[in-house]
Amino acid sequence: MSELDSNNAITILRDIFWVGFHDKESDLHCNSYILRDDHDVVLIDPGSIPHFSTVMRKVIDVVDPREITKIIVTHQDPDVCGNLPIVESLIDRKDLEVVVHSSCSRLIRHYGISSNIYEVDKHDDKLELKGGRVLDFFHTPYLHSPFAMIIYDSKTKTVFTSDIFGGLSKSWSLFADEGFLESMEAWHQLVMPSSEILKKCMNGIERLEIEHILPQHGSIIEGDNIKKAIECLKALECGVESIKGATLYE
Repeated sequence: MSELDSNNAITILRDIFWVGFHDKESDLHCNSYILRDDHDVVLIDPGSIPHFSTVMRKVIDVVDPREITKIIVTHQDPDVCGNLPIVESLIDRKDLEVVVHSSCSRLIRHYGISSNIYEVDKHDDKLELKGGRVLDFFHTPYLHSPFAMIIYDSKTKTVFTSDIFGGLSKSWSLFADEGFLESMEAWHQLVMPSSEILKKCMNGIERLEIEHILPQHGSIIEGDNIKKAIECLKALECGVESIKGATLYE
């Protein structure tokens, strides 16, 4: 990771920070983020149990964990939110909210969480922070989870995309470099169930005004790379349309 120290929190924008885990032994790297607003601190996709100590040390670089008021979980996978109960206990706030899509809430309860659950689709797919900043949510079913959603922050024109736009690479860089499309293709061919729904999602995403794509895996995408990434995924064959060698399906 050139010129950036992935052992510490990294500032993405003035009020958005990367607090993820760079796994040097793997090709899958998990990105957690902090969004800091006037009266709220939001932790996005807090990560897995093995990554807990690293992620929270980076969180502490940015804020006192007791200042965190919201935890957004974009879907239920253990790499996304397996450490939720431990994070909750460290934050230790009675008013802490875990923000999810309602279709996901019945599953994340099995992690043993005790916080209040805020279901975005029961609040017009929005979360208004105390300072007036509004986060918009879009349900992206089956990409790759039936319960997945993405988050759009219009203030910074940033979209937190969960597994969409993720990548697989041992030569990982936090910001997309020249090999990011190949990394992204490998990930989507591995986990996305259908080219058709992926293309529909890209058609929707490109209607948003986006300057920063922050996925839960892979690299942050900015500038001209945003259009390249969208066009790549529009054309990518994956999932049921590309199954070969599965004898049960033949």
